[in-house]
Amino acid sequence: MARVILICGRICSGKTHYCRKLKEEGRAVLLSCDELTAALFDNALGEHHDRMLRRIKDYLHRKAAETVLAGADVILDWGFWSRAEREEASAFYAAAGVPYEWHYVEVSDSGWRQNIRARNCGGNGGYAADEGLLAKMSSLFDPPAPDEIDVWVKNRR
Repeated sequence: MARVILICGRICSGKTHYCRKLKEEGRAVLLSCDELTAALFDNALGEHHDRMLRRIKDYLHRKAAETVLAGADVILDWGFWSRAEREEASAFYAAAGVPYEWHYVEVSDSGWRQNIRARNCGGNGGYAADEGLLAKMSSLFDPPAPDEIDVWVKNRR
């Protein structure tokens, strides 16, 4: 049965690498906020970033539900950093009758630093993650409790 796989993890934890692996293992559509903002806005939304990101996420949730109901798996690659966002997504899919599961990508501090260096050297794709961005994003991340997650992945870099 088709389902939505929601990927949770902090910035530079290896979520996108994990998503690509999942996509290769089975038939799935990968939906990424980063990919969409880069394609449409060159990641240059400035003060409009948060508002536009909310609209993108709402749209991708609707597309994910539509795709699953049509019979294909969907992988959502955007972190789900807060418990409230995870609860909201779970409620949305439950109300729509769409099967879903949560995957959390955990990374050690040393692996995280390696991922950051690789990203900043252009090795992992995506935008550069400077110390200011990392501090901001780290302060926003609310690690999930074990009872929130269906699949716990340890990124061993």
